Amino acid sequence: MNRSCLAVILAAGDSTRMKSSMSKVLHPVAGRPMIAHVAHSVASTGISDIALVVGRDADAVAKAASIADLRVTPFLQTERRGTGHAVLAAREAIERGYDDVIVAYADVPLITATPFQAAREALAAGSDVVVIGFHTDKPAGYGRLIVKDGELVAIREEKDATEAERAVTWCNSGLMAINGAKAIDYLTKIGNANAKGEYYLTDLVEIARAAGDKVTAVDAPEAELTGCNNRAELAVIERLWQDRRREELMISGVTMIAPETVFLAFDTEIGQDAVIEPNVVFGPGARIDSGAVIHAFSHIEGAHVSADATVGPFARLRPGADLAEGSKVGNFCEVKNADVGKGAKVNHLTYIGDATVGAGSNIGAGTITCNYDGVNKHKTIIGEGAFIGSNSSLVAPVSVGDGAYVASGSVITADVPADALALGRARQDTKPGRAKLIRERALAIKAAKKAKS
Repeated sequence: MNRSCLAVILAAGDSTRMKSSMSKVLHPVAGRPMIAHVAHSVASTGISDIALVVGRDADAVAKAASIADLRVTPFLQTERRGTGHAVLAAREAIERGYDDVIVAYADVPLITATPFQAAREALAAGSDVVVIGFHTDKPAGYGRLIVKDGELVAIREEKDATEAERAVTWCNSGLMAINGAKAIDYLTKIGNANAKGEYYLTDLVEIARAAGDKVTAVDAPEAELTGCNNRAELAVIERLWQDRRREELMISGVTMIAPETVFLAFDTEIGQDAVIEPNVVFGPGARIDSGAVIHAFSHIEGAHVSADATVGPFARLRPGADLAEGSKVGNFCEVKNADVGKGAKVNHLTYIGDATVGAGSNIGAGTITCNYDGVNKHKTIIGEGAFIGSNSSLVAPVSVGDGAYVASGSVITADVPADALALGRARQDTKPGRAKLIRERALAIKAAKKAKS
């Protein structure tokens, strides 16, 4: 759309019902602050300028809204005198001159770009004010959209509506788009002659019509307009977001055996024919390629799993983990900031951190890379085709060459050349009959204690 546009996002609420030490718009949905979800949807309409009306936690809110290539200008609203007053807090930005001005709310994180795009298209077609509405089978409490001959003639609050108007199920969301050339004129005409003495943005409908201008409404799905005021509503929004994203992924070719138990982050990428078993959690930055299998009860964040690799069950991939094609990280394993090569196996009860595991290598159960000396992190390099025996500790910085073997139970503190065998453990010493003597002594001590009691 070859039209300039400014988005005014209202984020200055006190969030008192959230009962939180931070602004509600900073609370995450799918691992991302809800204000960032709204900013992303707005940006998806093709705009680059946002006027962000802030109050509490102003700096943090502005930072959270600054995504991609958006130019975000914060405007502090020091008084709370209604939505019309809030939009005018961004007067300086509106006066720069835009074809379109859209008004959004930072606590409606499920909104997509589609309703905003429809509103902008209505402006391009000649409307001066476009209200975004939604249909619901439970309209009680909402303002009704009264439409006649294709135009919006009023937003009727329920207490003022006639019986026929209360039967209307098309309701006001509060979101709208305004002809940028007329926005300041409209906004400055909003009065506060009402019981609360506040300036209501909905008055723009009456103001524009009184000027002989065109007012219309566009529709949006009810779920997209779900607002958040408290923790219970935040949980509902999280559920709705997860349901929507799970469905998108399954339709794209991802198998989820029990989708309601899988939790995704806002940027989770999963390729076609990947299989996600029950009770898997994805944190931000997870990318799963085609054909990979994520077994049950695994947690993946900031990690990449290549095609045909397998993870879990009960595995944790932390940021920087990169599993190559056909590799395996098994049960009760943790991988962090490490590359696991093609076909390599990290099967069970193992920690691989700050390391490189070469293609085809096998890491035995209970192996750990000792990467932290209490101050700094150090790297372990394991070559291709190496075999690390169970319960080995590799004390970084250290390298194990291609094809090398490390005997079970070893503590490796020096580099192991290619094709070498390293044993870093004390020689076994067997004492015949000693176990019997130790056991008898222990039983005697126990009997003596019992006799004293």
